[in-house]
Amino acid sequence: MKQLAEILTSFQPITLKEMDGVKLLERTDTKYAFRTENLITFLDKLRNYYRVLEVDNSRLIHYQSLYYDTDNFKLYHKHHSGKLNRFKIRYRRYVESGLTFFEIKDKTNKGRTCKNRVKCHQIDENICEKANQLLLLKTGLSNADLQAKLWVNFTRITLVSNDLPERLTIDTDLVFSDGSISKFIPHLVIAEVKLNRKQKSVFISLMKDQHIEEGSLSKYCYGVTQLHPGIKQNNFKEKINIINKLIHDSPSTGQ
Repeated sequence: MKQLAEILTSFQPITLKEMDGVKLLERTDTKYAFRTENLITFLDKLRNYYRVLEVDNSRLIHYQSLYYDTDNFKLYHKHHSGKLNRFKIRYRRYVESGLTFFEIKDKTNKGRTCKNRVKCHQIDENICEKANQLLLLKTGLSNADLQAKLWVNFTRITLVSNDLPERLTIDTDLVFSDGSISKFIPHLVIAEVKLNRKQKSVFISLMKDQHIEEGSLSKYCYGVTQLHPGIKQNNFKEKINIINKLIHDSPSTGQ
């Protein structure tokens, strides 16, 4: 962690206010997964092309998320079956800034991600009135249809391109919990490029150079499979196997 903090000091910073211009609430998302020991090398190659988000003098930001689904995991199963026009519903707390939002992520039938959110005082297992109004408007569901299913906590680095409307999020130290069982995921980095349209991303070019293919599983769906091993997951099997290989393999020396 000390080495990671040191490499991040070599990036120019960007503030939350400055990042307002690259919120990218409607965008295309591209995910990648790789082992943590490659992260320092990758960041070194990126520092001249991106700025790093800094909040209260910290560039490693802690996130707490609580995801909701129906009793029988209907939203998870829609993702598993590959259906578009699907939703992820969550509270998210940005620990360093103290900000909390209720968020709805909609994957459209054109493959774009649209995010709508409202600011809230805190994470609430019972979806509050203001959040419930957004939920009804965007999904037709209400808080009576949903249950708090999964906590996903992690540490995030957020990079913003110097030249493009592009954000890159880099997540480590994932912990999944359903309130009774918790699971820490070691050695894993999940990176996600957010662009408002297809453009030449320095990070995507780096991933191609390193022979790292896109296609990491969403944190919510992966967490569900880890805490509910009996749930249907055959369509995710290939991606889960790739992640498990990253977690359990010995460190790579070729990159």
